[in-house]
Amino acid sequence: MTLMNKFFKYQGLGNDFIIFDCRDEVPRALLPENHSTLMKTLCDRHFGIGADGVILVLPPKDGNDSRMRIFNSDGSEAEMCGNGIRCMAKYLSHCDSSLPGTSWNIETKAGVITPLLVDSSSISVNMGLPLLESRDIPTTFPIGSYGLPQDILILDGQEFQAASVGMGNPHLMIYVDDLENIPISRWGAMLECHASFPANTNVHFVQSITKTLLKALVWERGSGPTLACGTGACAILVASCLLGLSSSKADIELPGGRLKINWPNFKSPVIMTGPAELVYEGSINLNTL
Repeated sequence: MTLMNKFFKYQGLGNDFIIFDCRDEVPRALLPENHSTLMKTLCDRHFGIGADGVILVLPPKDGNDSRMRIFNSDGSEAEMCGNGIRCMAKYLSHCDSSLPGTSWNIETKAGVITPLLVDSSSISVNMGLPLLESRDIPTTFPIGSYGLPQDILILDGQEFQAASVGMGNPHLMIYVDDLENIPISRWGAMLECHASFPANTNVHFVQSITKTLLKALVWERGSGPTLACGTGACAILVASCLLGLSSSKADIELPGGRLKINWPNFKSPVIMTGPAELVYEGSINLNTL
């Protein structure tokens, strides 16, 4: 009999993930030595299921509710993912038929993250304190006059204001006057591996519309252009707030939709609120991949 492994496909603003529930047993195919090649194949939209990443729901190590490991579509492992953890929380809510007000303490490589089920379609996540020291992000950008790592980057002969913030993973914000003609694939690929980021970085091109609305294009480290990035939206709000381009609470409009981000004060954690939905569920024989 062919052994089939059940999976669940979730999306948050179009940022989509394949979820495997490994709390009872980790399938042999999902053991660490198989991760890189398998994750790339699963995420391939022509030869696999197709997704921006793969999430493994695992038993906790430190007495919390659950543990998350998340892999990019290139097979690399990420520290955390804002849209991914909302999708995982929505999956946990489906498993337990959870009511609004339920929260989970989820262990990640970026620390314990606590998502809260707001209603049937919305998850709010305490994303923790932003990282504003260059060594913690990590980046070689110097700390600028606004209290965060800043620099000027030249792209195709044009100078752009750049800033960096960590949300358990590194983020680079490039501020532009108009997103319409940004060559996201070329500039994103180039900046992901920029020498100023020893662990590579997520890249966001940001346009400030009003103090409460920012628009952005996303290039995710290890995945390329995506429709949304939750940790990125948080980093955008923090950087923009410190630079005086936004208030402490704003909507971040991404290609896949809007996330609501709130950073009440400089000593507070960042709160992200947005949707997550089940797309479909199915079974796959991992041993054939």
